[in-house]
Amino acid sequence: MAGATEHVVYVVDDDQGMLDSTVWLLESVGLKALPFTSGAEFLGACDASLDACVLLDVRMPGMGGLNVQEEMRARELNLPIIFVSGHADVPIVVRAFKAGAHDFIEKPYNEQLLLDSVHQALSNCAQNRSGNQGHDALQARLLTLTPRERDVLLPLVQGYTTREIAEQLGVSAKTVDLYRSRVMKRMQASTLPDLVGMAIAAQLVDPLKLR
Repeated sequence: MAGATEHVVYVVDDDQGMLDSTVWLLESVGLKALPFTSGAEFLGACDASLDACVLLDVRMPGMGGLNVQEEMRARELNLPIIFVSGHADVPIVVRAFKAGAHDFIEKPYNEQLLLDSVHQALSNCAQNRSGNQGHDALQARLLTLTPRERDVLLPLVQGYTTREIAEQLGVSAKTVDLYRSRVMKRMQASTLPDLVGMAIAAQLVDPLKLR
């Protein structure tokens, strides 16, 4: 896998021996592993636009794993984090998961368990990214609507009938039908439920307030 689809695993661990063996393990299954011995060094190099995940040691001198996680959230570096720790006491595990950790694995770790977790995290990252692209495409389609088409879109997805929309806008039912077909075409919606789903995804309507 080359180019944009290349999967990257950031490995952050102050133990050089553990770092080397983890990088070797990941590269042995064809993943690109980028090693860092400190949280600050990793944060300086982290690229959240990649299909990537982070293997993060909890206890490191200076900036510990939980501090790195907090800093990633503050910088909106939204990559899945797998914590690894030789001291997995319950409060640390709870704190990590509450802050959105993907997984927590104790050292010395089972290699297959680690690889399975990494593959799952990378898969989640790719799905989230394609979802974001879908959202961008949806917003782009909304921008193609004329003001009058938008006037029809909202009551349409809110469940109003053609006659009711015609009364609201002061036009004929035939005109509303014309706008409706244009809206469906521009939004690339094959059915009304499709259009409703798009409006909810774009946060134009609150699903709890639909008729």
